[in-house]
Amino acid sequence: MATSDPPTSQPTGELDPEERRKVLAGTMVGTTIEWYDFFIYAQAAGLVFAPLFLSPLSEANPAVAQVLSFATIGISFLFRPLGAIVAGHLGDRFGRKRILVITLVMMGAATFLIGLLPTYAQIGVAAPILLIFLRVVQGFSAGGEWGGAALMSVEHAPVGKRGVFGAYPQIGVPCGMILATFVVWAITATIGTDGFTEWGWRIPFLLSFVLIVVGHLIRRTVEESPVFELMQRRRSESSAPLGRLFRKHSKEVLLAALIFVANNAAGYLVIAFLATYASRPVEEFGLGLEREPVLLATTLAAFGWLISTMYGGWVSDKLGRVRTFQLGYVALAVWAVPMWFLVDTGDLLWYFVGVLVLCLTLGLSYGPQSALYAEMFPAEIRYSGVSIGYALGAILGGAFAATIAEVLLTTFGASWTIGVYVIVLSLISGVAVSLVKSPQGADLHADRTQAK
Repeated sequence: MATSDPPTSQPTGELDPEERRKVLAGTMVGTTIEWYDFFIYAQAAGLVFAPLFLSPLSEANPAVAQVLSFATIGISFLFRPLGAIVAGHLGDRFGRKRILVITLVMMGAATFLIGLLPTYAQIGVAAPILLIFLRVVQGFSAGGEWGGAALMSVEHAPVGKRGVFGAYPQIGVPCGMILATFVVWAITATIGTDGFTEWGWRIPFLLSFVLIVVGHLIRRTVEESPVFELMQRRRSESSAPLGRLFRKHSKEVLLAALIFVANNAAGYLVIAFLATYASRPVEEFGLGLEREPVLLATTLAAFGWLISTMYGGWVSDKLGRVRTFQLGYVALAVWAVPMWFLVDTGDLLWYFVGVLVLCLTLGLSYGPQSALYAEMFPAEIRYSGVSIGYALGAILGGAFAATIAEVLLTTFGASWTIGVYVIVLSLISGVAVSLVKSPQGADLHADRTQAK
């Protein structure tokens, strides 16, 4: 198996320890808020959107309605690259501060408005059209956000701790999932499943208004520090036109996308599919478990993802990024099929164990991602490279993972076929990361474009 170069000595960057801590806290909390909005939608798509927004189809063919409901999750991913391009252009012209505030408000406002949408029974076909439109706004506003957070964490980290520092924006994903799933569980436990389906599903979306305020306050603390000026300058310096990026660095962009595919797909099975599968009736290809304990078990299992992500970043500083990714994808492939036999016992404890182990495998291929991507691209095109690679990987991986899983389940009637799908993706991502010769520990501010 390929391995990364050993770390070398290098200056640590322009930030003092206090500013580094501010960056780490800001990127972690910022990505948590962003992913809460995304995951609330994913939870609702699995639990209530099919009967509420696709009522005629849901009554005639619940399985097809659920497939289409899951498909709306992936639509937003198709617009994230466009959002990254537009936000980058407008940010260069009008200033990053203004665009960062606009994207935050767009994301939160779209999420809030979903909570106010009339259902199909109230306004007919306009209901799913408006739902899809707001989902597109979510995806557009999220474009390019991850790249800035990841690079700020890695580029100003001590050279031997890039993996650990880069794991901070990564843990925003499990934190966002924990927050979203916990909110859904708490509301369901309080008002019951029927109450949640009738009106309680709106509450998590409406709570996004509070997160808009919190996120704005957090970004103000960053904007008032030297960190924000560094973010503006760094993003401007390392953004490149797409033509130049794909002309000279298409291999790196393709590898970055393929490396992310398996992790993102498996992650979205945890986020959007597993709780739905476990809690819906047996006659609808489910397990018939009660929704409240399933949501609680999924929330607790997500803490494994949080812990393993930080561990994955730390391990990558010791073993190398490539080797850590390889270990993560081997573990994911090994567990992909056996997990379903535990879940299918219909026992809540075994469901928890199956999902927990899956979450633990994800961290090894997620914690080191920020550092690996930063080291793959030269400084001059780094922001564009990591953002587009990440966005394409999400489209190929998680965007329609829940939809594909639903199709496999209804077609073959066996959940373990979903595990085979994950194994195939793990092989693809494992091969892709093995082709990377990451200059681990190299000077991230050096011009490597002349070597191309």
